Amino acid sequence: MRHLALPLVIAASLIAPSFAKDPAPAGPVRPPSPGAKHSPRTPLWSYDGDTGPTKWAEVDSKFRLCQTGKRQSPIDIETQFAERGGLKPIMFNYAPGPLTLVNGNNTIQVNFANSGGARLDGLEYKLVQMVFHAPSEEKIDGIATPMSAQLIHRAGDTRTAVVAVRFKLGKENKALKPVFERLPKTDAFNERVESFNPADILPPNPAYFTYMGSLTTPPCTEDVKWFVMRQTVDISFRQLAAFKERYKSNSRPSQPVNGRRVQEYVEEP
Repeated sequence: MRHLALPLVIAASLIAPSFAKDPAPAGPVRPPSPGAKHSPRTPLWSYDGDTGPTKWAEVDSKFRLCQTGKRQSPIDIETQFAERGGLKPIMFNYAPGPLTLVNGNNTIQVNFANSGGARLDGLEYKLVQMVFHAPSEEKIDGIATPMSAQLIHRAGDTRTAVVAVRFKLGKENKALKPVFERLPKTDAFNERVESFNPADILPPNPAYFTYMGSLTTPPCTEDVKWFVMRQTVDISFRQLAAFKERYKSNSRPSQPVNGRRVQEYVEEP
């Protein structure tokens, strides 16, 4: 098992500084999987047109938080307002394990069976899923990267946390080859990869931003804790092109910060 201590840098964009504590989480509601595949009974939503992000609340009344929510994600993290200090490093306890690749219609969905987890804000979370967005939904000082991965963690039935890793164009990302070599060509897609270590896609620098937000897809459930890694990781043009050929653009626009507290963790020299 690979054990990484990543100082909890609530990296750049998630919790906009209001220096007031966020409201207490709502009652226990288990959020659906962020990249969940549409079932025949699930209203279809998309990233453009009449079923795009500005219309999600009209697709189904269960998606009303996408319009009325006050702590929605993603946000544009303005570093000048991020509060430093008081954070602990993220303790990543990821380990190699099998995964299942599923076509989530709007993205490739990676389901983890037993790949460890992370200690976030003093709680132990299990890594359950990873999804990709191009361009990145996470912005720092107004700048998005070509792609990001969102690693979804759960603690019990009520707590969800997302660690976002942003990618820039550069060398081939060897850690992601098992995923990007198997991008689905059909809607009915389900394939197993025998061994994948999520730790291999994390940036070396443990700095991060953190804030309270939501799922970035319907039903846009709130009270999701976000951790956005500040440092980017390489991905090749070929890998990006292969993803975009299958999924085009699949990013929700930045949502209002609404006075939320955004914190940043920076590793001390």
